[in-house]
Amino acid sequence: MNPRCKNFIGSGVVFHIPTFFSELKELEEKGLTTVHDRIFVSGRVNVLLDMHIAVDGLEEKELGAGVVILSKQLGLTFTKGIGPCYQTSRARTGIKLIDIFYPELFEQKVKHLANGYQKRFGQLFEHDIKAEIARFEEYRETMRKYVVDGVVFMSSEQQSDQKIVVEGANALMLDIDYGSYPFVTSSSTTLAGIIGGLTLNPKNITETVGVVKAYTTRVGWGAFKTEDTEEIGTKLQEIGREWAWYVQLQKPQGLAGLGTHLTGTDLVVVKYSNSINYYTSLNLTKLDVLDTFETIKIAITYKVDGKELESYPADLKVLEQAEVVYHEMPGWQTPTTNAKSYDDLPKKARDYVEQYIEKFVGVKIKYIGTGPDREAMI
Repeated sequence: MNPRCKNFIGSGVVFHIPTFFSELKELEEKGLTTVHDRIFVSGRVNVLLDMHIAVDGLEEKELGAGVVILSKQLGLTFTKGIGPCYQTSRARTGIKLIDIFYPELFEQKVKHLANGYQKRFGQLFEHDIKAEIARFEEYRETMRKYVVDGVVFMSSEQQSDQKIVVEGANALMLDIDYGSYPFVTSSSTTLAGIIGGLTLNPKNITETVGVVKAYTTRVGWGAFKTEDTEEIGTKLQEIGREWAWYVQLQKPQGLAGLGTHLTGTDLVVVKYSNSINYYTSLNLTKLDVLDTFETIKIAITYKVDGKELESYPADLKVLEQAEVVYHEMPGWQTPTTNAKSYDDLPKKARDYVEQYIEKFVGVKIKYIGTGPDREAMI
């Protein structure tokens, strides 16, 4: 939105061209007419085809999972083709954005992928390959102005001492290597992923902000030790508007579902995240959601057979056996919505920030979200 800001999509992502142009059109319709001149895409990104999206759904059928829409979709990655696109990338059969400018090579690669899916899924695989290839006749021309050599672009920007802000969408616990595997996304969501995906000079990073809610949530299936599906979790869902959608007919045994919550922050997870990303500060969001709770429960350690675990475990069986140890503190039961200064917060809320989160994690909180409005920030 800032007319002085250049925007760059780095090499580590997967890139769906129709969505790119759809979002640019939305911005243009809202008056941001210069966005086309200020956004660039690395030629090394992997192209996410509509074929990948079709295959994403087929993999669920292959696994025998029924589909039940339990709540509305809010931009999750399931059935968006992201997993299959990363699979082809790692299998070295993917299509780079630069490939689309070579018609014969592009067509050869698309047909090679389609043949592989046809062999795997048989009659389940129904996708119009010719139509997809034809669509790229247009994309080949319309994409040309946006594509850059990402290494050259980022090297130039860094040498000219530009200020660079990097945003990551997925949290640490969804990282392909360090998250709650296999219930993760398909890419690296860590600081290392940012450096590699954008060819940043790590010596020039001045600040790394960890964004964490004032209470812990999880989307989708996966180990979630601080799950609460009863009154507290339901209340947090309602107040915090923690809605999403998922697919499964039955919940896998021993695993948490979607949209379940802890009253306070799971500091075991936050500390684990910090040991990988080395935050210089934290952004604590949605503090106001906790305003009406009489008691705030904070997860401070996991124990197995009475012994504290040193960190969040990689072994899911250990995690399943673990007992969560909570610290309980009285809630502040005072409205904090739209508070703009730290002194506006009640003392118990400040204690939550300083005595429990900052002290336990060892990282200062720089920002506190106090409502859904853009300006509701301390």
